[in-house]
Amino acid sequence: MTGPDPAPALVTGALAAHEAGVTPATIRKWVQLGHLSPAGRQGRAHTFRLEDVFAAERAARRKPSVAR
Repeated sequence: MTGPDPAPALVTGALAAHEAGVTPATIRKWVQLGHLSPAGRQGRAHTFRLEDVFAAERAARRKPSVAR
């Protein structure tokens, strides 16, 4: 039996943007729009869980379905 999963690593907005292939401004916009929530802070900067960043990136790339 294994122990609990270690806490996920937190990354800065700049590193999150790099990993997701977007600009830091996009990360800030996702936060403003409520698509991404910071998981913590490092000084004055927000930090994010990479899995949350990737989920926001996938959601942003989904095309809305056309109602007919």
